[in-house]
Formats: sequence, C-alpha cells, structure tokens
Amino acid sequence: MQMRTIGQTALRVSPLCFGGNVFGWTLDEAASFSMLDAWLDRGFNFIDTADVYSRWAPGNQGGESETIIGKWLAATGKRHDIVLATKLGMDMGDGRKGLRAAYIERAVEDSLRRLQTDVIDLYQSHKDDEDTPLDETLEAHARLIAAGKVRVIGASNYSAARLAESLAVSADFGWPRYECLQPHYNLMERGFEQELAPLCVQETISVIPYYSLASGFLSGKYRSAADAGKSVRGPKIVETYLNDRGRRVLDALDAVAGAHGSTATAVALAWLMAKPAVTAPIVSATSIEQLDSVAAAATLSLSAAQMKALDDASA
Repeated sequence: MQMRTIGQTALRVSPLCFGGNVFGWTLDEAASFSMLDAWLDRGFNFIDTADVYSRWAPGNQGGESETIIGKWLAATGKRHDIVLATKLGMDMGDGRKGLRAAYIERAVEDSLRRLQTDVIDLYQSHKDDEDTPLDETLEAHARLIAAGKVRVIGASNYSAARLAESLAVSADFGWPRYECLQPHYNLMERGFEQELAPLCVQETISVIPYYSLASGFLSGKYRSAADAGKSVRGPKIVETYLNDRGRRVLDALDAVAGAHGSTATAVALAWLMAKPAVTAPIVSATSIEQLDSVAAAATLSLSAAQMKALDDASA
C-alpha cells in the first residue's frame, strides 16, 4: 500500500481514512474496537473523528467517538501505529462552538483527554467561523503546535476564498498553515472541482473528502424508491440522488466494477483517489464485509477510459 503525505509535512497516511462518526452511534464500544482493529490489520493507519461526534444520536452529548477511540488506544497501546485526526468548531451546546482562541484552547484539552493522548496529529477547524478573525484562529493553532499538543492543522468546509485568505494570513505572520482540507466531494457532489481543487493543487493542500460514497448511494444500495427503507438516512438519499443522473452513475460504476471483478463501492473510491489533490477519502463501515469492500479500493487502478466514463456519467 502506497502511503501519502499530508500537505507539505512529514505526516504519512494510508490512502483511505476511517471516519469515526459511527463510533458511539451505529457502532457500540465493542464493535468500534473490532472495526479499529480490522482497519489496522488491513494496513491502514489514518483515523478521523470530531469532538461533536455523535451528538445527534439520542442520549449522546458529543465526544462519544473520541472517548471510544481513546479507550481503544489505552487498551491496545497502538497510538504510535495510527495518524489521529479530529476536529473542533461545531456546536457542542452551552456556547461551546466556533474558532475563538479561548475556545480552541479549551476544546483541544477536552479532545486530548477523551482521546487519551498527548498530541493530535491533525487538528481541523470543522467549519469556517466568519465571526472570528482568521489571524486569531491561526495564532491559537500556532500556539498549540508550539506547545506540542498538535502536529498539523487542517480545515473543513471552507470556501476557496476563505482558504486562500487563511493561507495568506499564515504566510504573513509566519504561522503554520492549513495543510489539509476536508470537503464534501464524490461522484455525485463535484462542486469541489470548480475553485477548491485548483487551489489545493497549487498550494499542495491535501484533500480528505467526506461523504465519499454519497452517504452510501454510490455503493449501489439504493436503486429504487423501495430501498429508502434500508437505513435511517435512506429516504433522504433516495430523494437526493435517485434520479436520471444517479442511475447513470450507478450504471457506469456497475460496468467498471464488472470489468475488474470488484464492487461499486471500491470503484467509486478509486475514482476519488485518482483525482488531483485527493490524499485519502474518508470512509466508514459497520461490518467487516463493508470494510473489505472499502479496503479493496486501495489496490484498484482505473484506466483513463474508465475514469472518463465515470466523469461523463456524473457530469
């Protein structure tokens, strides 16, 4: 498996990243431990979570995913075997949100405690906070790096204009810059390609897309209105993606998967991994079968004709 580098740093990661939003939500602690073990057993080392995961689930308060990962690290001693990414900034309740310096300093301590680690490898601003000056946010991140609590910083859900502005601020002050971007990007959501992709290529910003499988649509799980009942998110997925364009994309995925003896899941991820700037799509799984389908993408190489067929189907 060919490892990849985050931005202009020495942080080396596997070509797929496990998304920890399922920990403490659709996977309990024991199942989460098993999935993390299986992820490492298959040669991957990159794990992404956020302080807010999974606050949306009934009975949760946020921090559940980080807590489970921290317990797994303590139980296995595998901290040095992984690259650990988390995020801050989303609403945690009681006024805990945003990217003010004072809140960043508080949030990082909370994440470090839950994760049971001394340092976060990749600390990401979960979304832009336009009410806070970029220099305040970036200076606070610079202090965390200087203190050894964070190695590298990244951003998620930033526009091209705001990402470019943040890079300029870091350069002006000599502070560490955002080395990584986490955008919404997949075969059904290609807006990233318009302005953000050229910027990330130009500035050597790594890209770790979320919803890489369009919430499961690109796995081929949802092919008719009746399939909406297959998951909690099924009705929304069917409403959003099951149209003429979505069916064209599924047909193209099936054709390429058939040629490789593979799956739509692996092909959709291989397409994403082959795109400029993309370092490691974020993926989740709730079973070993799903995990193996995802993992197969790491060794799947698509031809130029196959890439074009998928590009054209999803245009």
